Amino acid sequence: MLFFNLHTHSSTKQNDVLELVNQCPHEFEASFDAYSIGIHPWYIQENRVDSDLKLIEEKLTTPTCLAIGECGLDKKIQIPLQLQETVFEKQLLLAERFQKPVIIHCVAAFQEIIAIKKKLKISVPMVVHGFSKNQQTAKQLLENDFYLSFGKNLIQNSKLESVFKEIPLNRIFLETDMMDVSIESVYELASKFKNIPILAMQQAIAENVERVFKIANK
Repeated sequence: MLFFNLHTHSSTKQNDVLELVNQCPHEFEASFDAYSIGIHPWYIQENRVDSDLKLIEEKLTTPTCLAIGECGLDKKIQIPLQLQETVFEKQLLLAERFQKPVIIHCVAAFQEIIAIKKKLKISVPMVVHGFSKNQQTAKQLLENDFYLSFGKNLIQNSKLESVFKEIPLNRIFLETDMMDVSIESVYELASKFKNIPILAMQQAIAENVERVFKIANK
């Protein structure tokens, strides 16, 4: 593994890239080498939550399921926040039970995410995917033991460069999400912003992968 893509919605099937493909329970596809599975707040349907959670629990026992997610909170959608919190908490408890990391979707709800982590005493790693906020928010998340994953916004938002430069390498992941770009190009830009060789970025993220996902770099 030369590159690790924390969050993508499709697979490029490259031998030198380990891709964590995002899966929703109601659209599960068994063919991926590595995936995360979770109930995204956008797709919560009350009459399907129990069956979705049951499928997630089943998949967490398989070796190709590396994480729960993406799941989390989004204050800019119509689904009631209380319902979102209930579904999110149930997934966090599964993550804790099966000792799997969590890929977080968060929109305008970072304080709630932090509070829930504390309330439930979640010990497994939690990674905020697609991070795009300011240094203050990043600092709060880091102080509460979150990891931060960067992708689209690192490329499209020049203001994020200064934030990214301050994030310790041992707390960083990179991703493509739904972008039509390669993970290699994200690594190149991230290495440029950190002013380090791409090999050093690869090594740092490989160490993070081993720590968070219990996968040795091969």
